[in-house]
Amino acid sequence: MNYIDYVQLNPFQKFVYKLKSFFMAIPGALAGFFKGVGKAIVAFFVGIGNFFKDYANNFAVGGLATKLSYVIMGAGCFLNRQIIKGVLFLAAEIGFIAYMVGFGGGYLSQFGTLGTKEASTTLDDFGMPIKVEGDNSMLILLFGTLTFVIIALFIYLYILNIKVAVNNEKTVKAGDRPNTIFQDLKLLLDEKFHVTMLAVPTTLISCFTILPLIFMILIAFTNFDHDHQPPNTLFTWVGFGNFGDIFVGNQLYAQTFGKILGWTLIWAVVATFSCYILGVIVALMINKKGLKCKAIFRTCFVMAVAVPQFVTLLLMAQMLSQSGVVNVILQDLGWIDQPIKFLTDTANPTMAKITIIIVNIWIGIPYTILSTTGILMNIPEDLYESARIDGASPFVQFTKITLPYLIFVTTPQLISTFVGNINNFNVIFLLSGGGPTNVHFYQAGETDLLVTWLYKLTMNKNDNNLAAAIGIIVFIICGTLSLITFNNTKSVKDEGAFG
Repeated sequence: MNYIDYVQLNPFQKFVYKLKSFFMAIPGALAGFFKGVGKAIVAFFVGIGNFFKDYANNFAVGGLATKLSYVIMGAGCFLNRQIIKGVLFLAAEIGFIAYMVGFGGGYLSQFGTLGTKEASTTLDDFGMPIKVEGDNSMLILLFGTLTFVIIALFIYLYILNIKVAVNNEKTVKAGDRPNTIFQDLKLLLDEKFHVTMLAVPTTLISCFTILPLIFMILIAFTNFDHDHQPPNTLFTWVGFGNFGDIFVGNQLYAQTFGKILGWTLIWAVVATFSCYILGVIVALMINKKGLKCKAIFRTCFVMAVAVPQFVTLLLMAQMLSQSGVVNVILQDLGWIDQPIKFLTDTANPTMAKITIIIVNIWIGIPYTILSTTGILMNIPEDLYESARIDGASPFVQFTKITLPYLIFVTTPQLISTFVGNINNFNVIFLLSGGGPTNVHFYQAGETDLLVTWLYKLTMNKNDNNLAAAIGIIVFIICGTLSLITFNNTKSVKDEGAFG
């Protein structure tokens, strides 16, 4: 469709056309995504090939210091009077060998089976039962993963050691002297200060985020469930068996997953756009010219945001209970004879879902109002004046100026809010606890999201393998939707549209 035909469409037709274009672009976006992944994989292996090529070439043409560095880390530093740096490299090599021989190697050797000897009970010489310790699959998986990380770190240091030796040799051939440790430290506080500043957060993220994340991903490929709890029993690798059970292998799991996934997506869409649309409408009303006491209205919404979300949710859960203030008032007014089960009606779970959405609107609108107000105040007034001179009605001004500007600026926020609602643990858990219960679901209720189901599987049933698999699925869903949606928005394709 060309531009002239598009302009002649009414607003509803334009919306349908854009919606159709969006869904038609999804296959191409998916193809582009997987094509990009494929290129990244190819580039990775090409990089590995180039590394080994350079590795062999540097050894072949390198001098004595470089060749020794291939065997003894730090040799290239010692022979060029970089004593402290050489000591550090040599200490890293000795420490790595000691770790592998004394600790890591044992866990690494059992990593493929996660243990073979189970704990048992036997009798001592007096006939008293004693416990014989066996292998601990949890510790084997944990320290095995840690060992792989340490090996990766050692490989990095080993390559850095060779790189330093090669650079030292080139520097000496050029007639210069290699940097001392003090000169390197000075560079870290000057030209490479960004490396110094990023070192601590990178280390902490690696230790407390990346390592636990790798550990939890690996659990998804084991049978670490309520029947296999270390140290009394072992668990082992099952490949993609957990994913197969979730999708088709186990009827109860598959039914629960399908229903909860559907509700999770519906919830994410409704919760995101209900708060956004209503928040924009209220923000437009507050920012309307001629409205008095604007500061008071804005202050009220700021106060609503200032109250901790969990406090509001717990209070609302109490108010909406069968003996809560809402039912008491309705009964006193004579409007109902029996308390309404807002959150616990097993016969009509739709009531709980609607209630949760309404409460989420109450909580979410103030955030949208605050962010939207700032955007509305920054739209150039000249645009509206020009539109009024051209005879544009308020509705046309909204659809042609205000709405495009808002969508352009807030699209990244909408995407992050959508992903946040997929993982919105607080609203569901604190308000309904995932209820009402459903006997046809496995460890889940009617309003559970994937993330709250994951929590229940872990805390209530100890099915850590299923929980980890669901966590990976949630990550794939969020990551794929975010990348495809964000890369197809005007905010990315035309960054300077409202510049």
